Amino acid sequence: MRIDQAALADLATGAAFLGSGGGGDPYYAQLLGEAELARRGSFEMVALDALADDALVVPCGWVGAPTVSVEKLPSGKEAVTGLRRLETILGRKIDAVMPIEIGGSNGLAPLVAAAELGVPVVDADGMGRAFPESQMAIFNIHGISACPSVVTAASGSLTVIETSDNHEHERLARALAMALGGIAHMVEYPLRGEQAKAHAIPGTISAAIALGAAIREARAAGEDPFEALFAALRATGLYPHAGTLFDGKITDLERETQGGFSVGRIVIEAFDGQSRVEVDFQNENLVARRDGTIIAFVPDILTVMDRETADSITTERLKYGQRVKLIGAAAPAVLRTGRALGFVGPRAFGYPDAYRPIEQLNGWGA
Repeated sequence: MRIDQAALADLATGAAFLGSGGGGDPYYAQLLGEAELARRGSFEMVALDALADDALVVPCGWVGAPTVSVEKLPSGKEAVTGLRRLETILGRKIDAVMPIEIGGSNGLAPLVAAAELGVPVVDADGMGRAFPESQMAIFNIHGISACPSVVTAASGSLTVIETSDNHEHERLARALAMALGGIAHMVEYPLRGEQAKAHAIPGTISAAIALGAAIREARAAGEDPFEALFAALRATGLYPHAGTLFDGKITDLERETQGGFSVGRIVIEAFDGQSRVEVDFQNENLVARRDGTIIAFVPDILTVMDRETADSITTERLKYGQRVKLIGAAAPAVLRTGRALGFVGPRAFGYPDAYRPIEQLNGWGA
């Protein structure tokens, strides 16, 4: 499959939704992609099962606080610089790249670097959405090392990380991102083709493109873009349940950059003033409570969207007074296993509650 300008725009829309509020606003990444399309033509994308077992496949993406990315733009060279250094370290050429997470800007991050290296992007990712910490990737859940890892910044700074522990790798990378101005690019979890095929979450780029296309086509036809989104989510096979959790206006917002994350809380009140939802976030939206009762928990997807246009609003773009819908979707099944929940479930974020699926909490049925 080739990703042309129309598919790139749809990918940006779909990835923004799958970010669960995080991953960074994809607008600038889309601009870089459009410029690359004008220079080189469409991007090549291949399926996981097309990879040779001995291929070198490298995930990459941004690390840091999305609030910083709004004002501190990248140079556009960070990804390819890190990937080329990894080739030097490993003594071989990279055969393909993939997003470490499909959510937000990171869903588009590998495209330009892949084109410059002359390799395809794999239709897969390491999270099936976006998560705030590197060790929350499916590759770590299955015991694969994040290292050697390369962190690069817009200034040209480059740092190689070698650790035996992926939690330590996350702490070091986060500290580096803070020292480099709050955000940096990271190449991590170099994989053999057989590892990528065994553990990466397949079809997520094409799924994001399908979500974006569904919203775009519904708008053009004057139909409900939210219903089109829900149908497209179910059709992917990865996100089998979806629906509107709340409809209202943002009446309170707390947000700060802390420890290399954008953390805070929003309050959405119903238009009749009779009900309200509170949403906690750490880069990504983590938990939603309606009138004090939990209605959704990480790893399920929680995205705040403009109620008229169905544009996804990342956490760094939230503002007082926005009229929004809170949309929920079930996470891929691989993130809901007992082992995975230890890394990406509520307790991994310090909540005492056990995970309950979004469809059970909201009576969405089978």
